[in-house]
Amino acid sequence: MKRQVIIYPGEDGYWVVECPSLPACISQGKTKEEAVVNIKEALELYIEVLK
Repeated sequence: MKRQVIIYPGEDGYWVVECPSLPACISQGKTKEEAVVNIKEALELYIEVLK
């Protein structure tokens, strides 16, 4: 399942990624690419916990 995410630079130099449809699901990474990989993993775990 695809979800829309918002990615933006954080204050600490990392990239932050949030999923608006799951407000508590937030991740970050040193690069945009790493942040996207991390949010995909976070989303999978978040949804698994909800089951």
